[in-house]
Amino acid sequence: MDIPLKKKRFTPKKIAIIAGSGLILALILFVTFSSTGNSKLNVEKERITISEVKKGNFQENIPVNGVVLPISTIYLDAMEGGRVEEKFVEDGTMMKKGEPIIRLSNTDLELSLVNQETQVYNLLTQMQISQNAARQNTIIKRNNLTDVENNLIEGKRKYELNKNLYEKGAVGRQDYMESENNYNYQKEKYQLANEVMAQDSLSSKQESQQARESYERTRKALELMRRKVGDLVVKAPVDGQLTALDAEIGQSKQKGERLGQIDVISGYKVRAEIDEHYISRIFNGQRGTFTFNGKDYDLEIRKVYTQVSNGRFQVDMHFVDGVPENIRRGQSLQIKLALSQEKEAVLVSKGGFFQQTGGNWIFKLSDDGETAYRTPIRLGSQNTEYYEVLEGIEPGDKVITSSYSNFGDIEELVLD
Repeated sequence: MDIPLKKKRFTPKKIAIIAGSGLILALILFVTFSSTGNSKLNVEKERITISEVKKGNFQENIPVNGVVLPISTIYLDAMEGGRVEEKFVEDGTMMKKGEPIIRLSNTDLELSLVNQETQVYNLLTQMQISQNAARQNTIIKRNNLTDVENNLIEGKRKYELNKNLYEKGAVGRQDYMESENNYNYQKEKYQLANEVMAQDSLSSKQESQQARESYERTRKALELMRRKVGDLVVKAPVDGQLTALDAEIGQSKQKGERLGQIDVISGYKVRAEIDEHYISRIFNGQRGTFTFNGKDYDLEIRKVYTQVSNGRFQVDMHFVDGVPENIRRGQSLQIKLALSQEKEAVLVSKGGFFQQTGGNWIFKLSDDGETAYRTPIRLGSQNTEYYEVLEGIEPGDKVITSSYSNFGDIEELVLD
């Protein structure tokens, strides 16, 4: 007699299917749990920077690099081209105004000076000859006027005498008429001589004036030519230090070519470069500070160069309370340039966290200091030390400000 067998409920096949499904479900739950961001990471406190959020005075500023320069620089350009014949000083020499630096030679210019001098001397000689001739002519005309005047007097005397005698019948009519005609003739001649004399005087004045003007123009041209030749000796225009001298004996220099410069070292200024992003926020009168030999010094912007080159523009800054001792031309300075007035704000120290978060969140420590959680924040302005906190964390909170580059998408840190 056959005994009926009871059918098994869990076959090996079903067990394998259930086990596989369980593993898949576990994997799905693990992935889901990881994607929810509730993962944790153990971090040693010694490897991170913990800063406390605080409230204090805040001033927005930016770091800029500056270079110390002389208060002014006078450039030396060749006023006239020529060959370098002599160097009186070397680069770096302290100069007094008017002291010679180099001497150039220019034969064409020197020859032009000789020709100009000859022209002036010839013109002066011609003018003297003309003046002498004019004086001689004037003397002749004056002598002629004197003779005419004397003849007029004599003719008048004879006319009046004959008129008297004619009325008394002592002389004939013929003698009387002759003396009258002669008198009238002498009067006309005297009037004409006076007109000629007046015209001669006017002409002499005009000729003399024209000659003087011509001579003066030529003399000024000669003075200009002498100055041009004098410019072949390059002299210091002001007191200062000769720098960047570029001239060697035998070297040819073109007109207008740069020869060197004179640095006026009675004072110094600082030329700083600033990112073009801030060009609309930079004005004359803004101040910056720097530290030199352990002491803080103030600078003030006096000139803004608005031309942008390679994404940067320049400003000139002057020392406010005197120049630091032992500071030198060409020295580099690290300057904090203020962009706003001081105000009270919530502050968090600057750190590497900003590169990963963009200032949108930060790891904030729990009250017991054992863990740290992602916390959304909003930052405002910044300076070289702090960010201004607008919302998200409060004074007294402790946050991690070092780099988050090794944390990935971790939501919670466990601090060991």
